[in-house]
Amino acid sequence: MPRSDLPFGSEFSPNQIDLATVLDLAERFGEDWKAFEAAVEELYFSSHKTNKYNKEKLANNTKLSMRAYDLIEAKDTTLTEFGKSLYALRNDEGALYAAFARHILKSLQGMNFVQCILDMQAAAEEITLNTLRKWLNERGICVPRGGKHMSTMRLWLERAGIFVSSYRVDQTRLKEILGIGVDEFGILASLSPEQRAYLKALANVGGVGQYSSNDIEKLASATYGVVFNEKNLPKQVLYPLEAAGYITLERGTKKEGRGAKPFLVTATEKLQEDLVTPLLSQIEQQTSPDLRSLLRKSLQEIRADLTSDDKHKRGLALEALAFKLMRLVDLTYVATRLRGTVTGGAEVDVIFQSARLVFSRWQVQCKNTTRVALDDVAKEVGLTHFLKSNVIVMVSTGGIGAEARRYSNKIMADSNLCIVMVDGRDLDSIEGRPAAIVEVFNREARHAMDLKKLVISQ
Repeated sequence: MPRSDLPFGSEFSPNQIDLATVLDLAERFGEDWKAFEAAVEELYFSSHKTNKYNKEKLANNTKLSMRAYDLIEAKDTTLTEFGKSLYALRNDEGALYAAFARHILKSLQGMNFVQCILDMQAAAEEITLNTLRKWLNERGICVPRGGKHMSTMRLWLERAGIFVSSYRVDQTRLKEILGIGVDEFGILASLSPEQRAYLKALANVGGVGQYSSNDIEKLASATYGVVFNEKNLPKQVLYPLEAAGYITLERGTKKEGRGAKPFLVTATEKLQEDLVTPLLSQIEQQTSPDLRSLLRKSLQEIRADLTSDDKHKRGLALEALAFKLMRLVDLTYVATRLRGTVTGGAEVDVIFQSARLVFSRWQVQCKNTTRVALDDVAKEVGLTHFLKSNVIVMVSTGGIGAEARRYSNKIMADSNLCIVMVDGRDLDSIEGRPAAIVEVFNREARHAMDLKKLVISQ
């Protein structure tokens, strides 16, 4: 199946299945995905004039679509946390469809889908599946040819009352379900690249707190490659974002003989609702249920949990630490290879990746021990061929051993690997000032560059 930014939707439209019923089947059969598919086939596809194999394939498509819409887990048909929340609403049809539509709008590109349709109507563009796919692709939202992705999404939003006939949008109902209207979403969509990068960097920091405007600018620049005009940062970025209601600014005090200190920036509830919450929701859907509550904690709270007497709690906190650090630089979570819960909270391996400018895969090893030893680094180096990693990040709540550093230097000098060392003192700096992660990574990058200097003979 070609890549799509809209969820797969074959054999999953409200014209084909009943949402409450398939949620009930998922709750009933859980880990027995074969029994789930058999029940779906019997209910919805047994009368189709086709062979047994094709009927089974239709039922499998329903399962895959439910997975794409974050209703069931990847390994079987067990309900996700979001799926369970919908299951609890199964006897209230109105609430069920509204909650599902809210999820589609906020977490599955649904609002971009609706906004694109409104823009096409404003431009007097005829809306067909072909023209809609073209407009979405031009906005960077990939939709494959011939798929049912767009039709299924529109039908679910129609069932919630957002589309009232074909592509006509009931904007009152949209605001009622989403909490913000098209005009407010348009403000977010129409921000300049610098303003969007700044907001995303602030959202990545997460939590409630005041941050130096210059620190967030540095984090945004390092993460997204956006070049800011430092002298015009207030006029071009800060004031417009404050006027749009996404941040509040507190003027810094003037030092004797020097200019005014940078503004202190605080994210508003509106930013939390429009950007932070959807970002967290997408991350949480990929993780184990017992980890999800920790992802909303501050770095300070997560580090406090690392000292807990409860091994299970320490293990989860170690995994949350990896997420927290990598989220600051907006890397995409791929998988957890070794959980801290398995090792009594001593270590965890998490894989992240990024496709900004070039593809890179990051292998993150977090250790809740006094020091990282040579063997710890050697184990990670050995895994890079299997995982196809470019970067190893060794995070220690304690220190990095001298032998581990010497071994890392040798590996970096002789290969294309980069090994980033983050120790307890670095974590202290990042906890106090999240943008300090840029300085830590830049320090490690300069070190790697020095080790990999090219000597070109004439």
